Amino acid sequence: MSSPDVTHGTAPAHSHGSRKTYLIGFALSAILTAVPFWLVMTGALSAQATGFAVIALAVAQILVHTTCFLHVNRRAEGGWTMIALLFTAVILLITISGSLWIMYHLDANMMPMNAGGDGELR
Repeated sequence: MSSPDVTHGTAPAHSHGSRKTYLIGFALSAILTAVPFWLVMTGALSAQATGFAVIALAVAQILVHTTCFLHVNRRAEGGWTMIALLFTAVILLITISGSLWIMYHLDANMMPMNAGGDGELR
């Protein structure tokens, strides 16, 4: 018996990145790692601005890794990998924002633990 030929139109071709794509991804990843480290170590920005900058650069690094190394784009697997990634991102966003909203309102509506003010729990 002969083995089936998977390269003869039966299996979709997977696009892997070129050496150039990997090098660009590596350079961007190194920069997006070094810049937040530098911001935190030098104190170039205020604490709040540094926090926002680190989060923004972390999101940028996630996008670089996703496109350069994981090859998630509209062409890969007929676009299904992109749809799965977007679905996952939406679910994470709903879960995280809902959890933060619930915790904020629980904290705001919580009764005080002690009425005496002496620091002891009663």
